[in-house]
Amino acid sequence: MGLNFLCRHGIFQLRTPWADGASYVTQCPIRPGQSYTYRFNVTGQEGTLWWHAHLGFLRATVYGALIIRPKHGQSAYPFAKPHKEIPILLGEWWNTSVVDIENWGLDFGVTPNISNGYSINGKPGDLYPCSKNDMYKIEVEHGKTYMLRIINTALNNQLFFKIANHKMTVVAIDAAYTDPYDTDIVVTAPGQTVDVLIKADQLVGLYYMAARTYMSIPPEFLFLLYDKTITRAIFAYKGSKSKIPVMPALPDSFDSPTAHKFHTNMTGLAGGPNWVPVPLHVDEHMFMTVGVNIEPCPKDATCRGPLGGRLSSSINNESFVLPQNASMLEAFYYGNRSGVYTTDFPDNPPLTFDYTNAYFSFEESLIYAPKSTKAKKLKFNATVEIVFQNTAFLAVMSHPIHFHGFNFHVLAQGIGNYDAVEDRKKFNFVNPQIRNTIAFPPGGWAVIRFQANNPGIWFVHCHLEEHMNVGMSMAFEVESGPTPSSTLPPPPSDLPKC
Repeated sequence: MGLNFLCRHGIFQLRTPWADGASYVTQCPIRPGQSYTYRFNVTGQEGTLWWHAHLGFLRATVYGALIIRPKHGQSAYPFAKPHKEIPILLGEWWNTSVVDIENWGLDFGVTPNISNGYSINGKPGDLYPCSKNDMYKIEVEHGKTYMLRIINTALNNQLFFKIANHKMTVVAIDAAYTDPYDTDIVVTAPGQTVDVLIKADQLVGLYYMAARTYMSIPPEFLFLLYDKTITRAIFAYKGSKSKIPVMPALPDSFDSPTAHKFHTNMTGLAGGPNWVPVPLHVDEHMFMTVGVNIEPCPKDATCRGPLGGRLSSSINNESFVLPQNASMLEAFYYGNRSGVYTTDFPDNPPLTFDYTNAYFSFEESLIYAPKSTKAKKLKFNATVEIVFQNTAFLAVMSHPIHFHGFNFHVLAQGIGNYDAVEDRKKFNFVNPQIRNTIAFPPGGWAVIRFQANNPGIWFVHCHLEEHMNVGMSMAFEVESGPTPSSTLPPPPSDLPKC
């Protein structure tokens, strides 16, 4: 995120990943009963981001849009200015306490109960009994062009989004401009943002905007529960006499080819505002397997997960555990890592096997992952290339991996096991996507590259909350640079202690 902000008395710096400057943390702790003032200074990024709680399932309702427009008088959009800009926040909701839902899943080591529905800008729509007469509505003028800033704020689901009878043009993702990409469907994973232009060029009338689950697992896993509901809002033309909106034909929830086409066909706007070329020299190569695992059932506990254990998850067979007594960032700053975390996160998984072969889904010699709190050390300004490889543990599915503190170039994506010889021929060094969250294909892989120019401790995690909570995370420890602006500042004097 390209931000500096003032949190009470301490400056918390969240500078743009491309800037030659320091960063501090990506979170500002809020004490109970206190009020806070935030001052933002945004550099080097334009587009749509979002803010949200980062404590378990609380982000189900604690979130909002963060919109960064071109600086007045100095730059402009790389496309015709739209008549109006409208945030579209796709949410997920439960009919009970999300804290109870989360705790129940953790207590028994199973997937938390699925949500009861979805929402568009906080309103579920007329297919739910609670909101039949209270739908979100956009009123548009015929012939005008609008920008929709679409944000997937859902906890655990990727979503298809469509507007009946209308085409959309993607112009930015994750606050980075793209080459214009025409589509009638948008696919978003939790944490991702997509900016689209839409022209009100159809017959004056009412049209539904609708979203439903994209299930990245294969259809043979139909026994798995998922939220089958559809949320709707109305795209209404001024002067419309229509009574019944037109409904779009949404893809089937298991339509992975449509999702894969959307995620892979976009390219970055090379030479556009804030464009950064791909760094060509690589200092660190990493190969990261991601997947869902099983943790043995603790003594005297009740576990209802597979093989009598608890659900877990991992990156490179390391299942991340948050430290309990001190923050990693403080331990790093004061040089007192002992007992908080180690810096031996592996560059490669411990074993090489047929990662996407469902035959190994319940292979007990592979399915268990040790619990740990590990970081990977990086020198300031080092260029890191990572191959993310999906595994077939328990079920083949897509995992949206999110980086704190950095954007990255997406060089290539594909299905199956990554081939270090053949798949490198597919790398795009000219105009790859720039993202902060990559939803790489189910049973597939993605290659990303970033520059470690933000000193500090930076969290990398799956943006499906149910997976992050049980270990699909790791951290980068990035050393300070040679200048004051690239040096990690000290913690503020009133930083709350763990």
